[in-house]
Amino acid sequence: MGLEWKTRGPRGQPGAFRIEESLEELAELTASAGALVAGRVCQALPAPEAATLIGRGKVEELAAAVKADAIDVVIFDQDLTPTQQRNLEKALDTKVIGRTQLILDIFAGRARTREGRLQVELAQLSYVLPRLTGHGIAMSRLGGGIGTRGPGETKLETDRRRIAKRIQKLEDELESVRAGRSLHRQRRSDVPLATLALAGYTNAGKSTLFNRLTQSGVLADARMFATLDPTVRPMVLPSRRRVLISDTVGFIRNLPTTLVKAFRATLEEVNEAALILHLVDVSAPAAAEHTAHVAKVLGEIGAGEIPQILVLNKIDRLPSGEGPPEADSLQRRLLSEAGAHAETRAVAVSALTGAGTDRLLAAIDEVLPLDPIVRETFHLRAGDGARLALLHEFGRVLATRYIGEDCEVDAEVPESLKRRLE
Repeated sequence: MGLEWKTRGPRGQPGAFRIEESLEELAELTASAGALVAGRVCQALPAPEAATLIGRGKVEELAAAVKADAIDVVIFDQDLTPTQQRNLEKALDTKVIGRTQLILDIFAGRARTREGRLQVELAQLSYVLPRLTGHGIAMSRLGGGIGTRGPGETKLETDRRRIAKRIQKLEDELESVRAGRSLHRQRRSDVPLATLALAGYTNAGKSTLFNRLTQSGVLADARMFATLDPTVRPMVLPSRRRVLISDTVGFIRNLPTTLVKAFRATLEEVNEAALILHLVDVSAPAAAEHTAHVAKVLGEIGAGEIPQILVLNKIDRLPSGEGPPEADSLQRRLLSEAGAHAETRAVAVSALTGAGTDRLLAAIDEVLPLDPIVRETFHLRAGDGARLALLHEFGRVLATRYIGEDCEVDAEVPESLKRRLE
């Protein structure tokens, strides 16, 4: 069930999704969740209707379609309030869910690692908690007068407390996961290796490109959200510099805030990157909207100022009559429609066939901030063997002077190591 509010202004604005594209995306999400799409309904309204979101007439039309086709579930391309969901399920006599519940269901089925499962459970409980309401006599509110005093909302309050305690426990466990990730990043930063992060709309081909660049076997699937858990692998650039590249969860329009919070540990991999490879599926009709949305999310998580390369992926899917796509023309069209920086470097590739990956590697070598050698005097404890070993292993020690329990070391080191030691 797709909806469009007539008061939302012109459709042509950057980042705006047409109702047909939005419904097509919902159908892809539904297929990713393992369901068969039996039919689609669209409606444009001036404003949402409080009781059922879509109004009585549309509810009756839906009820007839549900009964005729024996539909198991009706999925709305909106988030439903608890009251709307209850009213719709009663009127349609079938299960009704919103967009967020669908995405949470997909995430629950895809999470493989302990971190991923913790993140999904936290998002699900955070979504369920405010939607708990009393049903039936067992959860009836306390009444007034003789003969009306029910048992109260004892079970409901118990459920709320249990969920709240579980949320707190999950947040504590995820905090330890964050600490572990931070430690891994710290260890990686001990060695002067730059980290690249693959970011992009879901199903843009991030995992396929990741496998192509690193010769890895990470799951690459056409379904949405095939990758939930971040993976980091080493890679050698044409200049012989070694870098690390990270594959992350895909973004999507209207990603629930509960999920953004829950996957904070995953998104931190993007924040720590020296360069972001922003993948765009150029064969998608809404490529410009996807580009604008990902840029918006990157800004929201604090990664908007990190250097980017726009990777125009899936050029093998473009009509053959257009000839080999030129990165410049595609870049100009996408960046202008998405409202992004015109100076952003763009490279056209096909992660599936490997076309253009050599140009991408060369572009990474050019755009990636170099790690210049600097000369510095370091003041360390004489017993700080770990930092002294780092200086000797990754730098050129020119002189060492011991002053009591301290020592001064003159050395030429990569700037990244200098920042780390500071």
